[in-house]
Amino acid sequence: MISSKYFGLQGHALSRLQTALIVAPSFILFGYNQAGIGGLITEDDWVKTFPQIDTVHATAAEESEKSTLQGFVVAVFVIGALFGALSCSYTGDRFGRRNVIFFAGICTLIGEVLEASSFGLPQFIVGRIVVGLGVGQLSSLVPVWQSETSGAKNRGRHVVLDGLFICLGYVLESWIDLGFFELHKGPATWRAPIAIACVFSLVLVSSVYMFPESPRWLLMVNKNDQACESLSVLRGLPQDSEEVQSEIAGIELSLEATANVGAKLSHLLKMGEDKLAYRFGLCILLQFYQQMSGSNLISVYAPILFQENLGLSSQISRVLSGGALTWKFLSSFLAFLAIDRFGRRPVFIISGVGMSCCMVALAIATSFPTSNRSSQIAAGCFIYLYNTFVPIGFLGANFLYCTEVAPLRLRMAMSSISTANHWAWNFVVAMVTPVAIYSIGWQYYIVFAVIAACIPVSVYFLFPETMGRNLEEIDLMFKQSPSAWATVQFEKKTRSVRLSQEFKDEKEIEGKLEHSEG
Repeated sequence: MISSKYFGLQGHALSRLQTALIVAPSFILFGYNQAGIGGLITEDDWVKTFPQIDTVHATAAEESEKSTLQGFVVAVFVIGALFGALSCSYTGDRFGRRNVIFFAGICTLIGEVLEASSFGLPQFIVGRIVVGLGVGQLSSLVPVWQSETSGAKNRGRHVVLDGLFICLGYVLESWIDLGFFELHKGPATWRAPIAIACVFSLVLVSSVYMFPESPRWLLMVNKNDQACESLSVLRGLPQDSEEVQSEIAGIELSLEATANVGAKLSHLLKMGEDKLAYRFGLCILLQFYQQMSGSNLISVYAPILFQENLGLSSQISRVLSGGALTWKFLSSFLAFLAIDRFGRRPVFIISGVGMSCCMVALAIATSFPTSNRSSQIAAGCFIYLYNTFVPIGFLGANFLYCTEVAPLRLRMAMSSISTANHWAWNFVVAMVTPVAIYSIGWQYYIVFAVIAACIPVSVYFLFPETMGRNLEEIDLMFKQSPSAWATVQFEKKTRSVRLSQEFKDEKEIEGKLEHSEG
């Protein structure tokens, strides 16, 4: 019997609705609010309201100080997000996935109201911090909830949708900003674009309790009956079906195996049988790469790169920025198609190689004077090309991988700390970028090029494939591998054995069917 409290839906239909009402608003809020003021800081009314961060009309003596403060106002959102992500290491397991997501949605709503109604910089900064607090919690917790409620077959696609919706948030903000920019004067040029984000916050908070809680969290807090009901609805199968009972048993076995060990944050720094330090290191490194390969630089500061780095007009810069982010959104579908077909490792490697090459080309193109029309066109093209490679591996797949390699007892802690690491480097980029563009110019891109070049090498040697395995299988794979350095090769061997066994089983079934027909 299907429960009416889940819209009378179950299985894939319920999962699609969860994507539309929870995942989409959560990560649209992520992209929309992160990019939220990058394109507003040159608006006339914005400059009048916040003259302390006016770099458009600043004198040479004021430029350094005001650009630093401008970077801080953009980056203060990230401070809130960092603490929001870290808080989930406790609140996610203590209060459950849905409760924390609801609280995060309320935070984003309050912060957006504070921002849109600001008449002074202090209130605006408080609003940015509160919005960041909510977005940080969502970025840490929603991928965990997704991975824990999705089946192994399509888990990658479900979580990679996060990146697609982050891109959609960037796109919406960019074109909405351009639309209100055409008003030219008045507070509506910047207040309305910020206030529109409230719609997504309202959808999120009004929908979250209409979906089942994570069965893995319910089992962790000994709510076995509710866990069985939740998993049954999510899989679209009866509670007494073999598939549901088998998955419940696998989760319980994983919990029992670690019950005596406990769940302490200090365990993340120890190897032991579970190789937790190695797994934690993979998460930290992946989130570091996501930020320090230039993704946030291009997404948040695209209008400034076109206007101040390439010397284009304000309107043309906004149009090109909107186009670049729209192209990034369309390119996100490449990751959606590839993640469960080719695996996690190939998408990371392809993305890393592409980003590094584009950053090298961007450094060369911007090293010429802004009067050089050809170099301007080339730089614009490479920004677009860069936005083709980023979503393939580093706009959703990085969040997915961190939830996959973490053991159940420390999944929330590992996800929240690695996501906080993501926000910490995000803060560095947001703070440094305005100053770096004014001071070192084209050389700034070389930093990102070198870091992105490290991605394919480290992924090839250190990151095992997780595609097609359920979360408990991945946990067992790390435990059984002889060492951290040998884990990639061990995974390849066990995958080939597993595939050959599946092929053998299929042949035996076909043989029995032919025999029975004969």
